[in-house]
Amino acid sequence: MSVETVQFKHVSFLWDEKKAAELAGDEVALLIYRSNLLGADLRLTNYGGGNTSCKTTVKHQLTGKDTEVMWVKGSGGDLGTLKRNGLAALYVDCLRSLETVYRGLKYEDEMVELFNHCIYDLSSKAPSIDTPLHGFLPFKHIDHLHPDAAIAIAAAKNGKQITHDLFNGSIGWVEWQKPGFDLGLKLRQCLTDNPGIKGIMLGSHGLFTWGDTAYNSYINTLEVIECCAQYIEDATAKQPAVFGGIKEKSLDKEERIERAAALAPILRGFCSGKTKMIGHFTDDDRVLQYINSNDLDRLAPLGTSCPDHFLRTKISPLVLELPANADLSDVEGIKEKLLPQFEAYRAMYADYYNTCKHPNSPAIRDANPVVILYRGVGMFTFAKNKQTARVAAEFYINAINVMRGAEAISEYTSLPRQEAFNIEYWLLEEAKLQRMPKPKPLTGRIALVTGSAGGIGKAIAKKFADEGACVIINDNDGSRLASAEEEFKKQYGDDVFASALLDVTNKGDIDNAGKVAALNFGGVDIIVNCAGLSISKPLEEHTEKDWDLIYDVLVKGQFLVTQCGVAIMRKQGFGGDILNIVSKNALVSGPNNAAYGSAKAAQLHLSRLNAAELGKDKIRVNVVNPDAVIADSKIWESGWAEGRAKAYGVKLSELPAYYAGRTLLNEIILPEDIANACFAFVGGLLDKSTGNILNVDGGVANAFVR
Repeated sequence: MSVETVQFKHVSFLWDEKKAAELAGDEVALLIYRSNLLGADLRLTNYGGGNTSCKTTVKHQLTGKDTEVMWVKGSGGDLGTLKRNGLAALYVDCLRSLETVYRGLKYEDEMVELFNHCIYDLSSKAPSIDTPLHGFLPFKHIDHLHPDAAIAIAAAKNGKQITHDLFNGSIGWVEWQKPGFDLGLKLRQCLTDNPGIKGIMLGSHGLFTWGDTAYNSYINTLEVIECCAQYIEDATAKQPAVFGGIKEKSLDKEERIERAAALAPILRGFCSGKTKMIGHFTDDDRVLQYINSNDLDRLAPLGTSCPDHFLRTKISPLVLELPANADLSDVEGIKEKLLPQFEAYRAMYADYYNTCKHPNSPAIRDANPVVILYRGVGMFTFAKNKQTARVAAEFYINAINVMRGAEAISEYTSLPRQEAFNIEYWLLEEAKLQRMPKPKPLTGRIALVTGSAGGIGKAIAKKFADEGACVIINDNDGSRLASAEEEFKKQYGDDVFASALLDVTNKGDIDNAGKVAALNFGGVDIIVNCAGLSISKPLEEHTEKDWDLIYDVLVKGQFLVTQCGVAIMRKQGFGGDILNIVSKNALVSGPNNAAYGSAKAAQLHLSRLNAAELGKDKIRVNVVNPDAVIADSKIWESGWAEGRAKAYGVKLSELPAYYAGRTLLNEIILPEDIANACFAFVGGLLDKSTGNILNVDGGVANAFVR
């Protein structure tokens, strides 16, 4: 089949004829290919939303007769990253025969268990609730998506009439109904009543389109969405103003970022009363147009329409009643202003739950907002991890697009509260939540580890990331930091880390690192002072410059970074951890070590002083004392190793063995050993411990604390 490149204005045509030709004959492979293309364009569907399918003829595993099997995206998958193991495969005749035992809407949920009796591939993904929506349509290839342009029409007050007129009757309409077996029957009936249609619009929900080949389905989908988008663009162009015009001007970009960084930890504190949340901030132009408009106060309380949207964003956002130019330096004053607003939101959510709940509804979930809108500044979202917070922001932008489009062509309508509740607290949705993996020990925690582009610092940052934390990696060496960024991105992805160029002797750098933490994740919970250097010289060879450098990095740096971290933690209001990576040299006197050893002693006592002062804030301060950690350390790239070898009268190559040999356990200490000690302090088992010193040195008797 020869495929011509098609030009679209509002969607991306990504079909590669050469790539598709390589997959010819394998309809399942073409389904995955098509799905990935659709999922790559967020204008077509949102993350995790929508589903696609194809039907193939195979030999029945028991009878050997030709039988039809449907391959459909399974529960919990994402089209953009879909692979074969993300598909559910079911016998079509078995699935359709379930109609004979279907007892009606009241018993809708029991049908999901019966899907398991229709499975063809026993190793495939669990079927989703949308499975019958594909199964009762006869087409070989089907796409069900949530494009903003289509939902704008589906959520418009007269969306049914608009759909009929726009497509001259070639797109059917099915009124809003919760997904499930009965909705599959409704789709079939719509097709029966409207033979020859090329798609169906689901009221307030999304779009179904299809074709007899993977390519035909793909191009049909794009053409329908393109038509919807162009219709909305034409209508928008005729409007005197979008969203009723501008009510408030946005602050300048730099000021928006400054204010977002200052406010995020306070908002995170309010949102984390039940579970520690991770934040995300965006001042996307679409967000600013919406939050600064005259229509914000009317539209925001309505909530969203598409189920995928409000499952991620809650029933409605919290719009802050706070001037864009409010004095954010008055932290307690800002908290006093915001507390009643959060209390009102929680009361609204509790009333929503209590009004709509059923006798068997799951218990009320966290009543804090997910989406927070700040006029003139931008949008904050908070969730259990960064990916979920980021995706919530993407979904709310989808909702903004839907509202803008619906208002341009008609009037936006949201789902009735009861229908929204029935989706949010659906027992099947609750079961999905219960199946999710148990959170890791540091899930919801944010750590800033200084000197984390290499050596001990990088090992600590990786350990924390492995245990669920978000981390801010940093270094004063740009090339070293760039290398670490590449490594972290490959290992963890963009949602786990952020980075900052940081010289711990520079207060501007430190403040910027704090802003990076607040903007990217909402604040900080763990500060690890790990950045360091060392100089080993006899007393008479030490210069004043040597002395100042050592004390600036080790002592002043620890003080300034701690000061910055504590300010953020106090905004959040739920405590935190300060970990200081010191040294056995803080406790043991050695030759040629006056500046380094005394600075380490100062670090250790500063830790004690901070522990005594910060206990009232529930901020724990503890010390890990390493010794002779050579691997991947910048210290050993300097003259320090030569100096220590000279001091101990051994060859440089003999130094690791010398260090191990003088320990009680005869062990070489690795960066990972220090990382494990840090995790011991912050992993949850030592939440009532502060002011402690943990030696990780293989056992050096002279360094025993007592």
